[in-house]
Amino acid sequence: MDHVRHLECLVCAKQYGVGDIDYVCPDHGPADGVVDVVYDYGALRASVDRDALSASADRTMFRYRDLLPIEADSPAPPLPIGGTPMWAVPEAGAPLGLRDVWVKDEGRNPTASLKDRASAVAVIKARESGADVVTTASTGNAAAALAGVSASMGQANVIFVPASAPEAKVAQLLAYGATVFLVEGTYDDAYELCLEAADEFGWYNRSTGFNPYMSEGKKTASYEIAETLGWAAPDAVIVSVGDGCIIGGLHKGFFDLHQLGWINHMPRLIGVQAKGSNYLAAAWEDGSDVLTKPPIDAVTVADSISAGLPRDRLKAMRAVVDTSGGYVTVSDDQILAAIPELAERTGVFAEPAAAAGYAGLSGAVEQGLLDRDDRVVVLSTGSGLKDIGAAMKGVAAAGGAARHVRPTLEDLKRQMTETDPKD
Repeated sequence: MDHVRHLECLVCAKQYGVGDIDYVCPDHGPADGVVDVVYDYGALRASVDRDALSASADRTMFRYRDLLPIEADSPAPPLPIGGTPMWAVPEAGAPLGLRDVWVKDEGRNPTASLKDRASAVAVIKARESGADVVTTASTGNAAAALAGVSASMGQANVIFVPASAPEAKVAQLLAYGATVFLVEGTYDDAYELCLEAADEFGWYNRSTGFNPYMSEGKKTASYEIAETLGWAAPDAVIVSVGDGCIIGGLHKGFFDLHQLGWINHMPRLIGVQAKGSNYLAAAWEDGSDVLTKPPIDAVTVADSISAGLPRDRLKAMRAVVDTSGGYVTVSDDQILAAIPELAERTGVFAEPAAAAGYAGLSGAVEQGLLDRDDRVVVLSTGSGLKDIGAAMKGVAAAGGAARHVRPTLEDLKRQMTETDPKD
């Protein structure tokens, strides 16, 4: 932690020493007082060898531990978090005239989403603080990540999720042995209850937009993107956005690399929101101040990006403004349609929130946020196995269906005359 200079409030720029505050700037409170972790990049340039990182046998996110706000002797979770695959998928961009599209599949993480990166840091920080219990509010993925990482380290955890969360996500929590509370209300209701409970019982709070270290875990996806491209930043990265912590984390990661001189430019960051949960997209379009903009009623099939008041909205807005990026919105029908489209064109099976990023490609092209010669990375944030019901709706809408056949070759031939499997 010697390379961390201080924590800095994004609202008033007040600086705090590490350990002076636990989570947010006390002058602005839990709703607005989000802080950033500020590093001594000069010291890091002198002490961290980029090429040595690439040569490391450790392919998890913890090969970057010297760039993370954790103690040198803090044990990392044993789960293989990070090191997710990324590859070129020309078929994905061809229909839009995009020549150089890549996909990074975060569904390959141990609990099947990018949120494992943040939860790994959360459990480490909870251990460093001496907390007996770590808690979070989540629509499902962050909760599953925290429960899974906690299980791997024998850490007690308490989870608050909306009662409407997909059954598969709740099943993960229970299988990992988490204490689970299904909140009869929205994600925002679960979030507020988690804040109150953590304060009352002294639990370590992992919740997005409250705990500044969550962005630090998620930023490691940016490191991997640049490393995969030979330490070159892409022209643009497109990702779905709910609470805003992922896009904020991506920005922080690329900012780190740029300050270190490891990449020569910042990629444009493009956030994709569901039309029914478009708080940040609307604010970006009309120039609203996200500190004063009131919450909206968020309703979308993509539960992982449903947020009436994005908790990391300051970092999420900074991410697109500072990189000359932007926001696009997509309908629920477009999100569902993107699930089979992405799977068929790339082999990546994405949950609705993850598929939203791919669904936003066309809108980004139409809005002039992407050029045909851009190198574009689509970040798929979570596995389609998280929400099979939604995936089946998307497949059905695209005309996909399994066909029943009698166990005879004759019946198979009869049915194959109606459908050529090569089509």
